[in-house]
Amino acid sequence: MRHNKKFNHLGRTASHRNAMLSNMAVSLIKHKRITTTVEKAKALKKFIEPLLTKSKNDTTNSRRVVFSYLKDKYAITELFKEISVKIADRPGGYTRIIKTGHRLGDNASMCFIELVDYDDNMAKEKLAKKSTRTRRSKKAAAAPAAEEAPVAEEVKAEEAKAE
Repeated sequence: MRHNKKFNHLGRTASHRNAMLSNMAVSLIKHKRITTTVEKAKALKKFIEPLLTKSKNDTTNSRRVVFSYLKDKYAITELFKEISVKIADRPGGYTRIIKTGHRLGDNASMCFIELVDYDDNMAKEKLAKKSTRTRRSKKAAAAPAAEEAPVAEEVKAEEAKAE
């Protein structure tokens, strides 16, 4: 029976699992989004979220604690300088898992895992969809062009006076 054994070993030894999660965390910090299996993503989420919380407090001790997990100076620098600034006001839930389907070779369920505050692609798609769904886009596009013409004429008049 598996009573009280909630830890997913991912079919690896402890040292291999720790090295794999550390490498995946460094890749996630550097690239902000990685593709992996759902099981690895769930394990990575449990691994990296406490480190992201620790990075909010930029002290020597917290840097040393995070470095003991990640072992990459450049990832630590980016984590404490850029990422911690963006997640400063967020109380938790720094990562998001988006399922993408199944892998062709072995039918493993695949997903993206990404940092929530660095979701630029989805934000751009939402803005693009909103702008194309309005019916007044032709009128709205014509109105600013009409407003810009008098401003351009005023600028030309001021330039003429200056000469």
